[in-house]
Amino acid sequence: MTQARPSCALDSERVQQLLLCSREAQKAAYCPYSRFPVGAALLTRDGRIFSGCNVENACYPLGVCAERTAIQKAISEGHKEFRAIAISSNLQDDFISPCGACRQVMREFGTDWAVYMTKPDGTYVVRTVQELLPASFGPEDLQKIQ
Repeated sequence: MTQARPSCALDSERVQQLLLCSREAQKAAYCPYSRFPVGAALLTRDGRIFSGCNVENACYPLGVCAERTAIQKAISEGHKEFRAIAISSNLQDDFISPCGACRQVMREFGTDWAVYMTKPDGTYVVRTVQELLPASFGPEDLQKIQ
C-alpha cells in the first residue's frame, strides 16, 4: 500500500517484523465476551519490541486493550521512548484503530511516533499519534499552571 510516510515511519523490514509480532500477540487475547481479539507490538526507541493483547473481564470496565498492555509492559521494564506501535485484529473491511483511551495513553509518551493500523491481509495505514489525537493534552500541559 503506497502512502505518504510520516517522518517517524520505519523501514519496510522493521514494519513487517512489527506487524508479525502484533499478529502473534493477537493469538493470546483473552476476549470471551466480545470475541474480538486484538494484538499490539510496540517498538521502543532502542529497538526492543513489547507485545500485548486485549484482556477482558466479567466486570467490563476493567478490561484492558492490547495497546495499553504493550505500553504498560514496556514501562514496567524501564522503557518510556517509543518509535512505533502496530495493531492487529480480524476486521476484514476496516483498518483497526486505537480507542480514545489508548490514544491518550500513547500521547503520554509523545506525539511524533508511528501507529500502524492493519488488516488481516497485511495491508496497513500509518499515522502519527499527533494525527490520531490532534490538539491533545499531555504532560507538558501540567507545567503551564503555576
